[in-house]
Amino acid sequence: MKSTEIEVTKKLLEINTIKIQPENPFTWASGWNSPIYCDNRKTLSYPAIRTYIRDRFVDIIKEKYPEAEVIAGVATGAIAIGALVADVLGLPFVYVRAKPKGHGLENMIEGDLDSTKKVVMVEDLVSTGISSLKATEAVRNYGADVIGMVAIFTYNFPIAKENFEKANVNLTTLSNYHILIDTAVEIGEVTADQVDTLMRWREAPEVWGK
Repeated sequence: MKSTEIEVTKKLLEINTIKIQPENPFTWASGWNSPIYCDNRKTLSYPAIRTYIRDRFVDIIKEKYPEAEVIAGVATGAIAIGALVADVLGLPFVYVRAKPKGHGLENMIEGDLDSTKKVVMVEDLVSTGISSLKATEAVRNYGADVIGMVAIFTYNFPIAKENFEKANVNLTTLSNYHILIDTAVEIGEVTADQVDTLMRWREAPEVWGK
């Protein structure tokens, strides 16, 4: 699995899906200052890379969740890649909104979900895990059995690990923050002097830079 994590990370860096700039931090929607920004939607613009990611998700689901009966993408970042995964597996696909639609049927889950089925969630990015697990909760509240989640990248925040454990959701990712830093140093994207700053941010992102 580690070789896959390294390869995925290199591909993400190759197309600037992940930007690292500790000297000129980004501001997230949460208000956190961050030396890194990850936009996995960009992978969809590169056919070879999106296919590679799709196929690695398929491999994981076949190995870990052979009983999967439905693929559910977390809106909006994982809708497209989730649909691609479901297509290869020949499984039904639904996606889960961040909140119920404000008109019409006011759906939170879009598509036909059979509440008797076993579901694997697909996510593009995991930070604290709150939005990912909110989508999982919506599927569970509908009555379906969420047997796991796969994601492209996680920041490895301690709070995310705690949240997933509390929710009893098994998370498997194609890349993660530790692999990112090691790989970025190896290929010259990050200097040794920047590593300490990047690791300190990950341990306390809510106060970093303030």
